[in-house]
Amino acid sequence: MVYWILGIIVVLIGLNFLYQHWKRNIWFFRDPPRTSPGDASIIVSPCDGMLMYVKKIENGQVECEKLGTKIKVEEISKSEDKPQKGLLFGIYMSPFDVHFNYAPISGKVTKVVHTQAKLNLPMVDLWEYIQFCWLRRAVNLLGAKYQLVNERNTIFMEGAIKMAMVEIADKVVNKIDCFVSENDYINQGQKVSFIKRGSQVDLVLWGDDYDVLVHPGLHVTGAETVLARTGRQAGRGAGA
Repeated sequence: MVYWILGIIVVLIGLNFLYQHWKRNIWFFRDPPRTSPGDASIIVSPCDGMLMYVKKIENGQVECEKLGTKIKVEEISKSEDKPQKGLLFGIYMSPFDVHFNYAPISGKVTKVVHTQAKLNLPMVDLWEYIQFCWLRRAVNLLGAKYQLVNERNTIFMEGAIKMAMVEIADKVVNKIDCFVSENDYINQGQKVSFIKRGSQVDLVLWGDDYDVLVHPGLHVTGAETVLARTGRQAGRGAGA
């Protein structure tokens, strides 16, 4: 009887090892086919994940309720190139989400800024992780310390509008693999990077003529979910 119990325990341990190996080395790197609308008037999600916030940018800053103050956009993007008016979207990517990142619009990559960190801080605590991953509830992490100090890769692109895609690494992120360079032309929905393990993507839009089509708490799909539609006045570099 004892040998049967030990045998079952060994089998369960082995199955768990195989599952963890499959999840970390195969399933995590999955690359499902995605089809973007190919419409110049819309902005699609840059990644899979939970939409945490949609904030207006005024005078190059966003209101942060958590800190009771305003945050400068350049503190997030780590670049002086910022809109005076615009929108900021924040998307949390859990370990269960696809970790490829996609171009929200078609256009030209004007700049790529990589900012290394001395130490990446964890993005969420246990309760926040449970809310994101299991209860499927949005948690507003705008202003959390990691958002301003962790490693990040910021891709600036310009097409029908101007935008910056800020990829922020979590504590356990091994590497941000960027597939594009300055002056590359990219198509809407094209894979532009891969972030290994959990992370966050902030999307900065220049201009203030948008119709936002999503809300915090929505789980978005990279390259497919439409975040916003531009108006006729949301032209290239508007609000700069």
